[in-house]
Order: sequence, then structure tokens, then C-alpha cells
Amino acid sequence: MMKDLPLAKVYQLLEPGPVVLLTTSRKGRVNVMTMSWHMMVEFEPPLVACVVSGANYSFAALRATGECVISIPAVKLASKVVEVGNCSGRDVDKFAAIGLTRAPAAKVAAPLVAECFANLECRVADTRLVNSYNLFILEVLKAWKDPAQKNPRTIHHHGYGTFVVDGKTIKLKSKMR
Repeated sequence: MMKDLPLAKVYQLLEPGPVVLLTTSRKGRVNVMTMSWHMMVEFEPPLVACVVSGANYSFAALRATGECVISIPAVKLASKVVEVGNCSGRDVDKFAAIGLTRAPAAKVAAPLVAECFANLECRVADTRLVNSYNLFILEVLKAWKDPAQKNPRTIHHHGYGTFVVDGKTIKLKSKMR
């Protein structure tokens, strides 16, 4: 039998995808933040919607520069991803403190995260929902993938320090190409 679920816990049921890192660069200051709320909204060109809280240090940089990198970590980086999310770029250089490596991007000033298996260089394509919902629409300008990281498994946030790791892959018949 179904039971009531507090509305504050709904987000634990609908996580949109793997936990990622978002990097920004503004006035010579580089930052990285952990982000769970993002989703694809278009395929060509690739558009990603993401929520960056106005309370986050990265919000002002993303709004001012209109560019960032979305870096996708594998499970081996889980503890560092949580460390990034548990401190503020206002107070600390997270790359140095947590031991992440900056790599130069080709199309944006924000760095790639070298330890991640994929990096997406993005520019802000639409800000109409930023004031209401902190929702940015990003266009992916360039995508990078580390061929040395075979079959990376991602982590998914389920709230309050709980994560799920990608599991077994299954193939089902699909008309999508």
C-alpha cells in the first residue's frame, strides 16, 4: 500500500542524471562546483539546462561570463566530488585544496577537469528562466572524452549524502539512432 511522502523528499526520486562538476573563470579566479540538477533539452546543437543556485559562488561568474565547463567524473572521484560540494569557492581554491587538475579548454576560459572522463565546454544560450528558477540553458560548443577511461561509472545523488553508482548496462530494441 502507498504511503504519504513528504514533498521535500520528491527531489530524491527524480534526480536527472549523474553528478557533474561545473567550472567557471572570472577575473582570473577559477572555481569548480558540484552540480546534480541538469538535463539535456536539445540534441543538435546540444543544449543542457542546469540549475545553479544564486547562493553559489559560481552563479555570479556564470552569469557575468556566460560560459563554463561541465566535467563528468567517474565513481573513482566520488569523494573529491563531495569535497567540492562541501566548501565554497569564496573561501578556498578548490582545485588546489582538493587536488584536481585544470586543463585548458579550447573555446571558453573555464578549465576542463583533467581527472574527469568527459568535459563539455559551454556558453549560456538562454537566461530567461534564471531570475525565476536559477535555470541556465547552455549550448555545448566542444566536447572532450578521455579514451583511457573505459566504461566509466557515474554517481547519482539521492539526497543527504546518499549516492547510487551506475550499474549494469542493458540493451533494448530502440528506433533511436
